[in-house]
Amino acid sequence: LSLMAEYLASIFGTEKDKVNCSFYFKIGACRHGDKCSRIHNRPTFSQTILLQNLYQNPKMDIHRAEAALWSFRLLQLLSKKLNLGVTDSHEQQHFDEFFEEIFDEVEDKYGEIEEMNVCDNIGEHMIGNVYIKFKREEDAERAVKDLNTRWFGGMPIYAELSPVTDFREACCRQYEMGDCGKGGFCNFMHLKPISRELRRRLYGRRKRAGFSSFDRFPERRRSRSRGRERDRRSRY
Repeated sequence: LSLMAEYLASIFGTEKDKVNCSFYFKIGACRHGDKCSRIHNRPTFSQTILLQNLYQNPKMDIHRAEAALWSFRLLQLLSKKLNLGVTDSHEQQHFDEFFEEIFDEVEDKYGEIEEMNVCDNIGEHMIGNVYIKFKREEDAERAVKDLNTRWFGGMPIYAELSPVTDFREACCRQYEMGDCGKGGFCNFMHLKPISRELRRRLYGRRKRAGFSSFDRFPERRRSRSRGRERDRRSRY
């Protein structure tokens, strides 16, 4: 029994694990969602939170992306046409402003951030996902509870604790080498980079005050069942 327990523990969250979903364990998101045949072990405590589909990339058209899902060849073509991974100065400025606003607001209100990442993927379960790793688990828990009552940029925020703690394991190595054949529909993270100047400023703990897109609407009440999925789709 002890050997079996050790074996099960050693394969937990890996491709060999036929019970637990390895993608959810590594990425904190799975393209099958609640219909996945494997278990999504949602953490009861974690340093990391996920803000689902929060970043609205001005280059993205989710409807075109969904329409292309039936053909992998079209997916590759779409990814190239969308110029994924390539940013012009206007897009970089838009992204930097978004990143800085979220980072400052969350760190000021909930606690010290160790790392924040935004997905550049275009699969529905990953597009615009924002992952924030706090220094303390209690800060992450408090952030999830409060953020689920708040809005950003005219949309409700959907926050949850995430099992992701090591982003190196979650990232696509082929993308980092500039050679991911799956394009934006890869199921591993394609992280969208911020400018070097912003990275120095944020992780140097320099704060700024200014306009915030948070709480431009009153607190919301919503169902977390089908209504939640319907609301999320309607945002696009």
